[in-house]
Amino acid sequence: MSEKLIIAIDGPAGSGKSTTAKLLAKKLGYLYIDTGAMYRAVTLYAIKNNILNDEKKIIELASDLDIELKFEDGQTKVRVNGKDVTDEIRSLEVNQNVSPVSKIEGVRKILVQKQKEMGKNGGVVMEGRDITTVVFPNADVKIFLTASIDERARRRALEFAQKGQQVDIEKVKQNILERDRIDSSRDVSPLTKSPDAIEIDTSNLSIDQQVDLILEESKKVADKKGIKLTIN
Repeated sequence: MSEKLIIAIDGPAGSGKSTTAKLLAKKLGYLYIDTGAMYRAVTLYAIKNNILNDEKKIIELASDLDIELKFEDGQTKVRVNGKDVTDEIRSLEVNQNVSPVSKIEGVRKILVQKQKEMGKNGGVVMEGRDITTVVFPNADVKIFLTASIDERARRRALEFAQKGQQVDIEKVKQNILERDRIDSSRDVSPLTKSPDAIEIDTSNLSIDQQVDLILEESKKVADKKGIKLTIN
């Protein structure tokens, strides 16, 4: 038995997964793994190589890319073949194309295997869109975050604004709704809430409140399993 927990956080775009998972990992001294960043990295390089319409080549690309995630200075640095692409993978163009790439079965199989390898020893907070159902269905703590579409769009627009990119919030909202549709209806690993995941609506919660709720649940699970949690 691992002496550390596997904490899995699921939910749609803009529900607060990344920000919550980062802070939670920092408080626990756990490794934060942003699985969505891996799909974004593949999407970025599919765009760079002009192969967005060629599934076979995208699958080969996913297999060939060396994607490395490292939590440094409070954020996950994403490197592909040694190059830092942390900012590039958050562009609007990647946002608009990541869902179609993510629904490719071969891509998901390759990246899910890499994700399982990263988290197998515990001591991780992993977030994404199929973490509690496909990647780690036996995670110690399973959380499903939700939020209203207006709040999710507001958060996304704010992220872009902080990077100096002005976007039309209505377009952001439509982009999120389209991603929801694709993510929820895809044949492979659709976005669904695991029956045993705890659902938290983050629409009116601060990040600290979200983290505290998950910490509370994590403490209960750790106590039952005889695992000591150290909170920083």
